[in-house]
Amino acid sequence: MPPIPILVLHGPNLNWLGRREPDIYGTLTFEELNRRLIEHGKRLGFAVRVAQFNGEGQLIDALQAAAAWARGVIFNPGGYTHTSVALRDAIAMLPIPVVEVHLSNIFAREPFRQHSLTAATAVGSIAGFGWYSYILGLHALAHLLGLEGQDEPKGFKA
Repeated sequence: MPPIPILVLHGPNLNWLGRREPDIYGTLTFEELNRRLIEHGKRLGFAVRVAQFNGEGQLIDALQAAAAWARGVIFNPGGYTHTSVALRDAIAMLPIPVVEVHLSNIFAREPFRQHSLTAATAVGSIAGFGWYSYILGLHALAHLLGLEGQDEPKGFKA
């Protein structure tokens, strides 16, 4: 079976990983994170395409374009998580699953970060495991797409 194409989409400021507030976001660089995602994705049966944009409109364009070629999206909306109705709407209209990921535990941070506008339209959210949140997101997407075990919890729907 050929690899399943997916998009890993990084939002604003994530290109500064390793340099930006390492006490919160860790010391792993953006380049190293992407290398690990591509490699781990291959082991799961994915062809991972990575993109990063600081602009809200560019992120929306990437999500819309992914509907034509990708089977799923791993998305870290960054600060737009808490503010962007437009990104929320873009995720809601996609015919493919979106897994929201965050490096930090947004629910243990400042009050304004404890609410995600985008999570309600994603199939699920993973937060607080540093760069490994993305790896967990890959496994969640693999499960949703039938590449990993299909024992679903009661009430789960994809």
